[in-house]
Parts: sequence; C-alpha cells; structure tokens
Amino acid sequence: MKIYTRTGDDGQTGIIGGRVDKDDDRVEAYGTVDELNAFVGQAISLLTPEEASEGGAYADMARDLLQIQQELFDCGSDLALAKPDLRPLKVKGEHVDRLEAWIDRYDAETPDITRFILPGGSPLASALHVCRTVCRRAERRVVTLARTQPINDEVRRYLNRLSDLFFTMARTANHRAGVGDVEYERSAKVFRNRP
Repeated sequence: MKIYTRTGDDGQTGIIGGRVDKDDDRVEAYGTVDELNAFVGQAISLLTPEEASEGGAYADMARDLLQIQQELFDCGSDLALAKPDLRPLKVKGEHVDRLEAWIDRYDAETPDITRFILPGGSPLASALHVCRTVCRRAERRVVTLARTQPINDEVRRYLNRLSDLFFTMARTANHRAGVGDVEYERSAKVFRNRP
C-alpha cells in the first residue's frame, strides 16, 4: 500500500460520505482531535517503562491515556461523518461517565485548590497541561462545526470532560512527583473545596 494517494493535491480530502475542502470546519474539528492525540502520545512517552508498567507510579495514567488515544480516534471517526446516520456512532454517554469517574479518582489524590494554578511542574504535568489546552481548542472547533453541520453531541461532551481530566491528571502527576501547584498570584478564589 502506498502512503501517498495524490487525491488531496487539489485541496480537498475525503470524509465518510463525500469530499470537502481541507480547511472545512469538519476537517478542522477532527484534525485538531488528531493533533490532541499526538500530544497525548507525547505525554505517555515521557514515562519510563518502569513508571508505566503494572505497579509503577504512573501505571494507571499510562493505561488511561492509552485508552483515551483509542477514544480520540473514535471521536475523529464520528466527526468525519458527513451525516451522523451513515453508520453507528462510536462515542457514547458511557465514555463521558467513565471520564467523570477518573476525574474523581485522580482528584481524590490531590490537595484542595482555591485559585487558578499555572501550567507546569514536572515534565509529565506540563505535557498534560498542553493536552488540556489543545483539547479545549478541539472542543471549540467542534462547537464551530456544530453550528452549521450535524455532529455526534457526545463527542462535544467527551472533549469538554476530557480537558477537565487532563487538568486533574496534571495536578496528580505533580503531586506524585512531589511538585506543588503554583497559584496564579492575582487569582480570586474560584474553586470550592471538596465537600
């Protein structure tokens, strides 16, 4: 199989159910999800085999991030549909529910925060903050797409929750590395403490 097809040389690309310009809102949406997936892969690559393997300090994160990569492909696949009824959708509400459970699990490890924090800290936490910001951009691209074209609404919900997960995972990665959060100095108290 050849990698190059030459079919996109005219500035168009194939989606499931047709062809569109390469800067179409649909391509922007699933392309940004693809970009996010690459950053998730980069975050995983920062873990040593010992840290990522069963019993390692970040084994749960490595496992969860790999599953997220699979599901981001599902998101891209659903976004690449010219019409959502061309085939069964892959991203469902249960995926969002699981992300919420993961957020709660990771959040339980970290100290309470009341103010905005600066992205950074350990290399893994910094990479997860990059994932968070790219995820927010992907979500914005999906919102733009949904204004004019049909989408799987669960993809939008998934990306919204996923950015929260990346934030929580970044804080957990710093906590496990013994790195404290750095609060934004001029932040008001915007977060409520846990019940």
